[in-house]
Amino acid sequence: MNFRTLGRQGPIVSAIGLGCMGMSEFYGSSNEEQSLRTIDQAIELGVNFIDTADMYGIGHNEKLLGRALKGRRDKVVVATKFGNVRGLDGSFKGINGKPSYVKEACEASLKRLGVDVIDLYYQHRVDPETPIEETVGAMADLVKQGKVRFLGLSEASPQTIRRACSVHPINALQTEYSLWTRDVEGEILSACRELGIGFVPYSPLGRGFLTGRIRSIENLDQGDFRRTSPRFQGDNLEHNLGIIRRLEEIATAKKCSLAQLSLAWLLAQGKDIVPIVGTRHSDYLADNLKALSVQLSQEDLARINEAAPLGAARGQRYPEEAMKAVNR
Repeated sequence: MNFRTLGRQGPIVSAIGLGCMGMSEFYGSSNEEQSLRTIDQAIELGVNFIDTADMYGIGHNEKLLGRALKGRRDKVVVATKFGNVRGLDGSFKGINGKPSYVKEACEASLKRLGVDVIDLYYQHRVDPETPIEETVGAMADLVKQGKVRFLGLSEASPQTIRRACSVHPINALQTEYSLWTRDVEGEILSACRELGIGFVPYSPLGRGFLTGRIRSIENLDQGDFRRTSPRFQGDNLEHNLGIIRRLEEIATAKKCSLAQLSLAWLLAQGKDIVPIVGTRHSDYLADNLKALSVQLSQEDLARINEAAPLGAARGQRYPEEAMKAVNR
């Protein structure tokens, strides 16, 4: 396993982390024992960076990770998130960044995870009704109290990131980034690098699209949220499959899987980048980690950029309503 540091004097984490969201919901049916085996294997293979959030499964995901951590808490850098509020029925109640809620959410996450301290605590989405200075101020209090070690933001704009850093150091920004979502390559990545913030791409395989296994919406379970994603619909899907075909040719020439090529490309974008792959399957995880051995030359990178340039994917990454909450 290779390791990277998130931000200035931040946590040292495996170059590829594990995202647990799909182990609880959003991607169709899941199997808890299978998910626990996948987390077990990740730790055995050297993955020490594991990501969850209080909204995934309405707390179930944190409890699941808590079960997996028993007896080996010291082997894992635990990252979780707050801010997306959901009802017990699964409904979305909005975004809350109020200081009182920050502290309430942290206490609940600590209890579900069964830990004394959260290594990396993110604001999942920026609350437009609460100044970021107030939210981060409350998060900074958690650091002072020893309940949180490092702070992060998710889907924040450069302006918000700068304001947050004026209150307390931010060690990581988690935002979608992959060969079909390259929006961050402008101001967002530049701001992170200027401020010494590590970048954590979520959905580094385009919600599974960059594995090459999704050729039709019929490949997805009825309960899979990707069925509502604009990028998986009709003409958008057909256009985006053209990107996949071009990248598959490069992967074949490199004698690696499409997923490995996609992750290797991300890792090559900078030592400050640590993607988290989301999978429930141990065999997929093992395949993904082989990306660490894929060496890309400048010629390879040029070919990949030509096959999947900035803005190549067609369709928004979320439905209209969800897009309103990103890059605030």
